[in-house]
Amino acid sequence: MREVDLVTIAGIISTFIALLLAIFIFSVESENKISNKLFASFLVLNALEFSSWFMHLFLDAPNNLLNNLLIAKALLAYLPMPIFYLYILSVCYSDFKLKWKYLWHALPYIITNVVMVPRFYLGNTTQNPELFANYNNLYEIIFLHISLHLQTFIYLTAGFIVLNKARKIFLENYSSNTIATYKWLFQLLLFTSLLYAVALIKNILKYYGEDDVFNTAQTVVILFILGIVCWYVLKALRHPNLFSGVDSKIALAHNLAQEDESGQNAHYTNQIKQLTIYMENEKPYLNPSLTIKNLADQMGMNSRELSILINQKLKQHFFDFVNGYRIQEAMNILVDPAKKDETVLEILYEVGFNSKSSFNTAFKKHTGQTPTEFRKIGLKSIT
Repeated sequence: MREVDLVTIAGIISTFIALLLAIFIFSVESENKISNKLFASFLVLNALEFSSWFMHLFLDAPNNLLNNLLIAKALLAYLPMPIFYLYILSVCYSDFKLKWKYLWHALPYIITNVVMVPRFYLGNTTQNPELFANYNNLYEIIFLHISLHLQTFIYLTAGFIVLNKARKIFLENYSSNTIATYKWLFQLLLFTSLLYAVALIKNILKYYGEDDVFNTAQTVVILFILGIVCWYVLKALRHPNLFSGVDSKIALAHNLAQEDESGQNAHYTNQIKQLTIYMENEKPYLNPSLTIKNLADQMGMNSRELSILINQKLKQHFFDFVNGYRIQEAMNILVDPAKKDETVLEILYEVGFNSKSSFNTAFKKHTGQTPTEFRKIGLKSIT
C-alpha cells in the first residue's frame, strides 16, 4: 500500500480547495471579470503544483511519456507569479486591459522548456536511470530552482511597488473608505513573500541540510500553503468585490506640483479660502463616493490644481482631508442632544462613511476616542 502521510493529506486538501475556489471565482458575476479570471488562473496553476505532493498515489511504473509530462507540469511553476502580478495590476487599476505585450512574462517559462529539451524531452529518461539518480544536482534542476526564486523575488518586489503607487493615487484622489480593502492585497503579497522565503530555506536545505530537517521544512511549507488557501476562501466569501481600482493615468500630486510653474502663493491662498468655504457650506463630503474630480467639477476648478492644493499645499491626502470634515460633522451630531437617539451606525452613514471599522479607525485617529466614548463625555458635559 502506498504511503499516505501528513504532506499527502495537506496536498490533497489544498488542491481541492484551490480548484473549488477557482471554479467559484470563474463562475461568479462581477464587474472585475479580468481580475477574477487572473486570480482563478493563479489558483488553478497553484493547484497543479500542490498535486505533486500526492501524485505518487496514482502513478504506476514510470515511462518516457509520463516523465516528460511530469517535467512539463513542473515547469508550469514559472507562470503563477506573472499571473499574480497581472492580477495585482488589474485590481489596482480600473483601466487595466490584457495586452499582447504581457506575453513577454512567459519568457522564463519558454527558456526553461528549451533548456530541458536535450536530455529530457528528446532523451529517453526511462533508459537513462543515471539521469534521475542524482536528479537535484543536474544543471537543469539547479537552473530551475535559482531562476524560479529569482523570478519570485522580482515579481513580489514589483507587486509591492505597484500597490504602493496605487495606494498613493487613491489617497490623493478618492474619499471612499474602500481603501481599507487594499489591506487584502498587501496581506496577500506579504503572506506570499513569507511563503516563498520559507520555500527558499527549504530548497537550500535540500542541498546543504539533513534529510530530517528538509522534511520538516517541507511539511511547514505545505501546512503554510494550506492555511493561505483557506484564507483565500474566507476573504473571497466575505468580500466578493474587494477592490475599486484607480485610473493608472492619474498622476501623483508631487509630480503635478513639479510640473506646475506658476508658483503664485497668493493664488493658492485664495483657492484655499474658497475650498474651505465650499466644504463648510455645501458639505460635499457627505457623498461617500466623492472624488477629487467630483469636487473640482462642483467648484468649477481644474482637478489638477485642486490635487496640488490639497495634497501639496495643505499637505494632506485628499482621503484624510475629506475624512476630517466627516469626523467633525459626526462629532457635532454625537453631542447634539436632539440626536441622541441616533445610533453610531446611522451617524457614520449620514456623514459619508460606508464602513463601521473605517469610521472607528478614522474617528479615533482624529479625536483619540471611540465615537461611543466621545458621545458619552460630550453629552455629559452639556447636561
